[in-house]
Amino acid sequence: MSDKKDKKNFEIPRPQFPKRAVITGGMPYGNKELHFGHVGGMLVFADTYARFLRDRIGNDNVIFVTGTDCYGSPIAEGWRIKAEKGEFSGSLTDFVQSNHDKQKATLERYGISPNLYAASGLGRSKEIHADVTDRFISSLHKKGQLSQITTMQFYDEEAGCFLNGRQVIGKCPVEGCTSEKGYADECDLGHQYMPENLINPVSTLTGKTPTMKPVTNWYFKLRDYEQLMKNWVEELKKRKDIRPVVWKTIDEFLKNPVIYIKREFEEKYFSLKNSMPEHTYIEEKKKPSFTIEFTRLSDCDKACRILTENGIRYRTGKTLVPFRLTGNIEWGVPAPVMDDVEGLTVWVWPESLWAPISFTETYLESIGHERNEWKDYWCSKESTVYQFIGQDNIYFYGIAEPAMWMAQQSADERTANPPEGELQMPVIVANHHILFLDKKASSSGAVKPPMADELLNYYTPEQLRMHWLGLGLGQRSVSFMPKPFNPSAAPEDSDPVVKDGLLLSNVYNRMIRTAFYTTQKEFDGILPDLAPEENIIADAKKAVLEYERYMAKFAFHQCTYVLDSYIRNGSKYMAKALNGDTSDKAFTSQALANLFHMIRTAAVLLHPLAPFGTEKIREYLQVDERIWSWETIFEPLTYFTEKNHKLKFLPPKTDFFTRHESQFVKTDEQQSE
Repeated sequence: MSDKKDKKNFEIPRPQFPKRAVITGGMPYGNKELHFGHVGGMLVFADTYARFLRDRIGNDNVIFVTGTDCYGSPIAEGWRIKAEKGEFSGSLTDFVQSNHDKQKATLERYGISPNLYAASGLGRSKEIHADVTDRFISSLHKKGQLSQITTMQFYDEEAGCFLNGRQVIGKCPVEGCTSEKGYADECDLGHQYMPENLINPVSTLTGKTPTMKPVTNWYFKLRDYEQLMKNWVEELKKRKDIRPVVWKTIDEFLKNPVIYIKREFEEKYFSLKNSMPEHTYIEEKKKPSFTIEFTRLSDCDKACRILTENGIRYRTGKTLVPFRLTGNIEWGVPAPVMDDVEGLTVWVWPESLWAPISFTETYLESIGHERNEWKDYWCSKESTVYQFIGQDNIYFYGIAEPAMWMAQQSADERTANPPEGELQMPVIVANHHILFLDKKASSSGAVKPPMADELLNYYTPEQLRMHWLGLGLGQRSVSFMPKPFNPSAAPEDSDPVVKDGLLLSNVYNRMIRTAFYTTQKEFDGILPDLAPEENIIADAKKAVLEYERYMAKFAFHQCTYVLDSYIRNGSKYMAKALNGDTSDKAFTSQALANLFHMIRTAAVLLHPLAPFGTEKIREYLQVDERIWSWETIFEPLTYFTEKNHKLKFLPPKTDFFTRHESQFVKTDEQQSE
């Protein structure tokens, strides 16, 4: 009997959260305003989790940083083209500053609240980032983790110059990749390869096929960390807070290097086989190609050169390659002088990985702290770094970054579980692709996806936030189907964005208004000084604990389901308890105490997701920001008030969560006005 009772009363342990946290969001390039995918596919999620942790572990213990990625060839090339067309007048720095300012304004309109929206190439954050970059790369060099490698770089004979990463375009050579936008050494889907393997390269400056000339750069010895990365991935597979897309993507790069060769070249391959480094031939009869596998990347590279020289078409598989740190593009962070090598700049991808450290230092300095306190957040077992990114960027954040973090360890025996005081492994929160009208969003496609600001001409920020958070991007790629931008939508079709917002604009609004108007009518706006009934408290606690468990796993769509169920149940209670008959004042007073507890609980859970409306609720409740703290989350509303607490007067037809003005049907009289 007692065993059954124990099982019945057993509660699942509450998730543990760190004492301190850093939240980062993948940095948008400084060559344009914010695409809807930046906001809806990633930054809204980072902001929601940052807001949740501020409530959960304390505002002062959370730093949310992101910013404009200012450097790199896409930005320099974007500015060059716009300047040539007369679409922008000003320097490259002016171009980046203009886009940075627009990005920052857009985030504010969406309620996205980083402690610092910095810029890697502007202002104080530029200075600190240059210092951190020098410190980071120099440390890797001193620890023997870098090597100089001479590779071939594209050169435009007609233009008389080397071509940067975005001034060459061809087809990605990685097997299975369908990208037609392969740049110098990476495609737009994030696959890495050696420049000489790019298929059908063309110079964007002249339209001619470029030649190749040797250049020497610094590379991080990424391949040396293969076993440590394998150990780390095995740990990731056991964790419930790591999405499968993360470890599955990393796993793909931890296999032996392979080359896929078209079947039509098989006879020619056999004639060259003995001149190639040692490898294994893998017969795959049902496929249009066969595979050769190597144990060393250097052998694979030699084989690629032999195949190229003999006109054999092939593709390489995903594998770890030396991670390039420097280049010769002028628009970049200056690289430190090492072994008397001067004049290099840092490739944009590596420096963007440690940019959040630079931004953390910049923020701490801005609030009067020592810059060195960044270690309390990035190098402490009591702190966790959460990095919100898109699926395409897992290679950089899930492979290159962790390996470089391990390489910074001072111990001879490096580990995937760093000791206190060393850079800790971040938690990578990768979303799948947010599609647009069932296709991957592309500004070069036939149907242009909207910019983030455009959407606000049709929807409120909170309608969009709730819709995106409910899509389930952590599980799969999902299409964004806004009706005003969907040429296939019929007039009678419902808009999925508006539909998802009705929970707040209709159901929750009605609950709040009913509670306020009844209190104003029956009790002169005085909050009933009664405790909620036990069943009301129990239902609230159940919703809180369920929500908390989902949030700990970044299951944002499940959090929206919890809220949907809880608010709709609250609405049903309201309709039953306050059905117009308020003659029994004691009953009405208790019903209001119950309803306000539901409103307060829902508001706390909604606060990270829908910040504008919930802050308005707090304003009309006339309570301070302590209401958001999870230290008191199970307390009733009266915990935050004095006796005879008077609510702020709520005028008729006041909404806390609104629909966009474009969603209301205007009368003929209104239209004529």
